[in-house]
Amino acid sequence: MAETATQPDAPRSDQLKRSLSHGQMTMIVLGSALGTGLFLGSGGAIALAGPAVILSYAIGSLVAAIIGASTGEMAVRYPVRGGFGSIAGRYLGPYAGYLTRWVYWTITAIITGIELVAVATYLQYWWPQLPLWAGIAFFGLVIILLNIRSVGNFGTMEFFLSSIKVLALLLFILVGLALVFVGFPGHPASGVANLTNDGGFMPNGVEGVWLSLSVVMFSFGGIEMLSISAAEAKDPVRSVRASAKANMWRLATFYVISLFIVVSIIPWQTAAAQLDGSVEASPFVLVFSEVGVPAIASITNFIILVAALSAANANLYAGTRLLHSLASEKMAPAPLAQVSKAGIPVRAMWASTSGVLLAILLAVFQPGQAFGLMMALTMVCALTAWTLILLAYIAYKGVEGDSSAFRMWGGRLTAAIGVLLLLTIFASLFARNGNLVPAMMGISYFFILTMIYFAVVKRVHTGFEEAFAEADAAVKEQ
Repeated sequence: MAETATQPDAPRSDQLKRSLSHGQMTMIVLGSALGTGLFLGSGGAIALAGPAVILSYAIGSLVAAIIGASTGEMAVRYPVRGGFGSIAGRYLGPYAGYLTRWVYWTITAIITGIELVAVATYLQYWWPQLPLWAGIAFFGLVIILLNIRSVGNFGTMEFFLSSIKVLALLLFILVGLALVFVGFPGHPASGVANLTNDGGFMPNGVEGVWLSLSVVMFSFGGIEMLSISAAEAKDPVRSVRASAKANMWRLATFYVISLFIVVSIIPWQTAAAQLDGSVEASPFVLVFSEVGVPAIASITNFIILVAALSAANANLYAGTRLLHSLASEKMAPAPLAQVSKAGIPVRAMWASTSGVLLAILLAVFQPGQAFGLMMALTMVCALTAWTLILLAYIAYKGVEGDSSAFRMWGGRLTAAIGVLLLLTIFASLFARNGNLVPAMMGISYFFILTMIYFAVVKRVHTGFEEAFAEADAAVKEQ
């Protein structure tokens, strides 16, 4: 058995297969980043910042672009399993690699459940008697079936689901810009007067923009997904480079222009009151209703259902790969490192469905309050992971220099600016009313992970070199 394992062509029981095209990788990132945060989650940010929410999303886009570019540069050089978590471990130390991946796995598990709750809620628009837990369970099974087969099949389906979202967004932007600047028969152009009415462009001052950032940044979760999927790319150098460039400008365009349209057409106080999370209150409904599109609520319901399902699908994929990489290095139970004949870490996938189970339980026991706590915990974990990614990039550049085929403009200086912005956003998370308790829950969670690491993991961790050797070999083949 030992001899077989040393043969060059012998399959490895924990080795992922490289099956994703660069188009599929691009859509996996968009699938995660374009979820309910854009489609239904903008009301809270508008209430805090007013029309200056445009500025909030522009700042969020800048931070997301820095995170995406830094992960892209590192992933082009090292398309390693575990993505940015493994890279953080190599350049910041094993503890950083452990913490980065575990907190990000927590994010993906929670968001998978949250997005499925959204899907089940949208189903109730057509079938109001359908129990929430039934919708969660059904579509939870759907994404499990999508993830349990080959990664190529998963990539194809995610490409399809994300394409629907992107096309819907493009249509929304075209119609919205026409409403603002041109008008339609019976509906004159709204112009941009609403950007300065009702208290001016920044009615709640700079503080309102600052506080809104903790809401806004939730919408950009998933930009770092590119680094995780790089380990399964057919052509990691070309795919990661192309996907990183495409996603940075696409996300900035989608978010900033979409919010510009909403607050230009609808007075910001009205928009803040109406964008309350229901289907009828989606920005899509509010804008398309202005031009009298028939059956708009049903059309929008389908679009945002697909958006949530796509985000749940992509997050389950990411969580599975992170847990697989942790187990491969003995930072999680070793059996979770095993892969199927199709190259899927099935055991890690089942463990990553814990968020689905949690969502079903919370759907029965007062989901409203519980999900508010979960969302704040998600942001604590996300901001921590993003900060560690940028710190890892700074350390990486100090060692590797410009060895990557794709480089972020400004290098370490740009990353340092990103860290400062993330710390500012972290402070806004604690400053918002009602967030102190869940934020402290996040800090407590980090403390528990730290105790486990120093009590157990530190003694058995196997190191990162094997994964990096595989990544180097993949790059040299291109």
